[in-house]
Amino acid sequence: MLRLDSVSKVYRVGTFGGKSLQAVWDVSFDLRPGEIVSLIGESGSGKSTIGRMILRLDRVTTGTITFDDTDIAGLGRSATKDYYREVQGVFQDPFSSYNPVFKADRVFAMIRDTYFPGVGNDEWREKLHGSLGSVGLSPDEVLNRYPHQLSGGQLQRLLIARALLLDIRILVADEIISMLDASTRIDVLNLLADLRERGLGILFITHDLSLGNYVSDRTLILHRGAVVEMGATEKVFGDPRHAYTRMLLASVPQLHERWRDRKRNGDLPLPPATARDGPAPALVEVDTDHLVALPGKGGPT
Repeated sequence: MLRLDSVSKVYRVGTFGGKSLQAVWDVSFDLRPGEIVSLIGESGSGKSTIGRMILRLDRVTTGTITFDDTDIAGLGRSATKDYYREVQGVFQDPFSSYNPVFKADRVFAMIRDTYFPGVGNDEWREKLHGSLGSVGLSPDEVLNRYPHQLSGGQLQRLLIARALLLDIRILVADEIISMLDASTRIDVLNLLADLRERGLGILFITHDLSLGNYVSDRTLILHRGAVVEMGATEKVFGDPRHAYTRMLLASVPQLHERWRDRKRNGDLPLPPATARDGPAPALVEVDTDHLVALPGKGGPT
């Protein structure tokens, strides 16, 4: 369905764009119907850049992103509109997606004007209410309220419902629960799992390993713009092969253990380097469902 082949992204930075910053190195993976793939990495690892390229908010520098075997870089205006009918994104801060002077139903009116201009009021109301019901919202705790009158979890559910109105096949979920409280997070995660069961392909972008482990079928670990390990989630978390993956897992706080005790015992690893210099490592096959990167010159080790 959706495939990335050797995708890289280079930004021009510095005075007059005289320098370059490589944000993503030679990333390849696919996203299939009815699965959740977690893309996990620290801040600055390039994970959100990958999501933005899938959503055509950033251009690919080299490599290709294809959807149903069509390179999305070459889509014209009409084809791009069709692409967004099937591929949508939800982002970290739900409040930034709403205009505070309009009620919440405004985000749905924009979808109606763009994609359903000929749909009558009764048909639209039925479609809208069905979409809201699929994310556990009552049309009467949300449509007539202003954004500030709704919780972060309700606002995120509204954005997911807006995407579902289009009968999407791919959802890019970029840190969508990092700003929510703990009790709301599990509700949104369970909603994503339910959408997967209905055949939706979800790219779940996060810096939180525990969330990725909870929700995903496959996991990719991203370090300094390169995928250093990927495979079935239970294998990546249960038997990590790359040193960086093991470091991330060792850094996850343990509820039964005080942090200062771990520090005293010398269990905490040193923080990784953040500079993106040197070529990306090569992925080698450990088994059919588990790939791990070998260090390259100047790349992750």
